[in-house]
Amino acid sequence: MTAGSRTVVYLNVVLKNSEERPNIVDRGRFLMSDMMSFEGKAFVPTRDLDQSTQFYQNLGFELAWSDGSRAHFRHGNSNFLLQKRHKKEPADNVAIYLLVVDAEAWWQHVQAQDFKDKYQTKVDPPEDRPWGIREFAIVDPSGVLWRIGQSTD
Repeated sequence: MTAGSRTVVYLNVVLKNSEERPNIVDRGRFLMSDMMSFEGKAFVPTRDLDQSTQFYQNLGFELAWSDGSRAHFRHGNSNFLLQKRHKKEPADNVAIYLLVVDAEAWWQHVQAQDFKDKYQTKVDPPEDRPWGIREFAIVDPSGVLWRIGQSTD
């Protein structure tokens, strides 16, 4: 059995107070301080925007806005755009990792919401990984894999 390839999206948010930014001007060389990012946002494809919107709200994300073809979700410092754009092939080439404070609390929430039966989707229980992460997997209604985990270090 051959596993297909996936694109994994890791979102890290770095918020930097403008007063803390070094006041360095050097036009002759590349400065990493000028390349500071403050947000990364993934576009997540969906077949059915309404069903996926309900799925993510049930998972615990806040719906910030929706315009009928896209929906913006957030939870703490993490956010993404759900986009009504889905090719014929499933979204099995997209994976998103959400690093949380307490993976067990998220797992208990997923169990209480009965995602596996409610959305006829795959849900794998938490496992301790050798790289110092405890995580579980959940697949959204369009086939997007989410891994939700916490550092065990």
